[in-house]
Amino acid sequence: MEFQGKNILLVGASSGIGLATARLLHKLNATLYTASRRHSPELAELPTQFIELDVTRPLGTTLDGLPEVLHGVVYCPGSIKLRPFERIPVEDFRADLELNVLGAVQVLQASLKRLKKAGGASVVLFSTVAADTGMSFHASIATAKAAVEGLTRSLAAEYAASAIRVNCVAPSLTNTPLAAPLLSTPEKMEAGAKRHPLQRIGQPEDLAYMATFLLSDHSSFITGQVLPVDGGMGRLK
Repeated sequence: MEFQGKNILLVGASSGIGLATARLLHKLNATLYTASRRHSPELAELPTQFIELDVTRPLGTTLDGLPEVLHGVVYCPGSIKLRPFERIPVEDFRADLELNVLGAVQVLQASLKRLKKAGGASVVLFSTVAADTGMSFHASIATAKAAVEGLTRSLAAEYAASAIRVNCVAPSLTNTPLAAPLLSTPEKMEAGAKRHPLQRIGQPEDLAYMATFLLSDHSSFITGQVLPVDGGMGRLK
């Protein structure tokens, strides 16, 4: 895969899956524009053009400095709030929708003209295995990510004629800062691994490889798909 001469916007690139994707795309010679609430020391090591961005607030002119042509957009922000349904306030449902769904809507609406000019662009969103496989205590995040999957399919249909592909990656438990409370002890790590048929927890690089493939020309006949990267959790017993 080669990204020489391609402009990619990565939202949520300061850590975890977004950072791993940024590192991989840098190795493949992409021109990177990264956006997140904070500019992490790890991200600062990469030659990206950084944009301070809070996707839960109106974007205004924040993305106006992007180049005239975007060849890809990756939207990585996510949340993990696992609690019994009766203990999740409506405000938390709303916050998950704001971050996971409406943030993506804002970014994509602000990027569409640039994506159309590429003559063949790719959008990658992120869901979760819990959106398709019922899991206790996941009501809020599963609801938000199921909306992301619906958005993926709808936009893929609407913008196919503009040569914009839209796909979604659905991970299971992945070893990122976001999941740190779920993996904070060797016992939790072992239990998490055993839930997967492949007997290990996902790594950020596992998701970065899939996201990069979906951005590349090698996936030019793939759109409107939700692709699990979940160690078999969603389909195997």
